[in-house]
Amino acid sequence: MSIWEYANPKKFIATTTPVIPWLFAAAGVAIVGALIWGFFFTPDDYRQGSTVKIIYLHVPSAMMAINTWVMMLVASLIWLVRRHHVSALAARAAAPVGIVMTLLALFTGAIWGQPMWGTWWAWDPRLTSFLILFLFYLGYVALWQAIDDPDTAADLTAVLCIVGSVFAVLSRYAVLFWNQGLHQGASLSLDAEENVADVFYYPLLLSLAGFVLLFLALVLLRTQTEIRVRRTRALLARSRRAAPEARA
Repeated sequence: MSIWEYANPKKFIATTTPVIPWLFAAAGVAIVGALIWGFFFTPDDYRQGSTVKIIYLHVPSAMMAINTWVMMLVASLIWLVRRHHVSALAARAAAPVGIVMTLLALFTGAIWGQPMWGTWWAWDPRLTSFLILFLFYLGYVALWQAIDDPDTAADLTAVLCIVGSVFAVLSRYAVLFWNQGLHQGASLSLDAEENVADVFYYPLLLSLAGFVLLFLALVLLRTQTEIRVRRTRALLARSRRAAPEARA
């Protein structure tokens, strides 16, 4: 069995339909469990107090905001190389999810930053690159809406996705590129010494797992919707072309 079999819309819908409810259920359990664990069963930080507990929303949403764009990039490259419509529609379906994740990251970051920095916003490298990434998300969605021909829209949005990937990388590694700035270092890292304390680390991992599952469920569901919308539009266009011929 080849992975490219799922580029067939019917195969994609048939395969993902039974999976989506389980993804939503698992995501709900993981996120709710992580928030209860983190908010009520972890101590306050010795410097940040109870404010640190917003980490269970801020870090997963920020990571998913970046990774959503990475997923869109991969799907867009598949479209450009192999011309599979499902991949282009998956990229389109993921964009609104990325917008919500980016907004949530910016909002929770402002709430977290205000008591720590004394301001809701600062032109910190990571914050600024994240704001630019959010604008790229909006531009991506707007470009899809502005172009009638779906293949042309997929081509142009794929190019935009490639360009925007620069800011996705900057959003992730801005703290490493620039030593100045208010934003702290990574809360999750392959280097165990850079991670948060274990008491925060494990509920944070559970929350991140929940966000990943929620992302998968939403993208699969929205991709199915995009496939059905595209199919409906194609049928309507075909019927409009056939109507004059029938009258003749």
